[in-house]
Amino acid sequence: MSIALALWALLGTIAPPNPAMSADGDSLAGQLLVASPEIGDPRFAHAVILVLRHEHSGAIGIVINRPIEERTFAALLKAIGDDVTDAEGSVMLFAGGPVESERGIVVHSTDYHRDGTRDVAPGIAMTSSRDIIRDIAHKKGPEKSMIAFGYAGWGPGQLESEMAQKSWFIAPADPALIFDDDRSAVWHDAMVRRRRAL
Repeated sequence: MSIALALWALLGTIAPPNPAMSADGDSLAGQLLVASPEIGDPRFAHAVILVLRHEHSGAIGIVINRPIEERTFAALLKAIGDDVTDAEGSVMLFAGGPVESERGIVVHSTDYHRDGTRDVAPGIAMTSSRDIIRDIAHKKGPEKSMIAFGYAGWGPGQLESEMAQKSWFIAPADPALIFDDDRSAVWHDAMVRRRRAL
């Protein structure tokens, strides 16, 4: 994965959360998809996905429990050609899904808003501007955040079909589960909170 390429491409073409209705009449935007133990796709075994968009044209979400590596903020800022002065600390990067794995997505607490910020669910937002990396590195960003590369995508009716096959459960998008929970416990904890499929 090219960090430089990824951070230049922060969420530029992924549409913001949309409350539009799915084919069944209910949007899953702002909720979690929890992979069933019998899911057939090994890429999503034990995955928990925050749904960013779900409408007639399909759905987009990011996996929240696949940490891949830790990077310093100085290295991230350098990769996007930014000033590394006063950049402190490091951040864990996540694999958000198999689609466009070079594209970065920042999901964060709602105490931070700027141009390009969209609310996803209560206490959860996402920002499409790469400036958020600078703000986080200089202690001016959101209190809580996660940076994921790539996303999960479904075409028209595809997610509904997978739901009908019992591949996914639904759980509320709790900020504590997204930002605070031990990543190795997220799937189990989301399964405890799940409700039955549509």
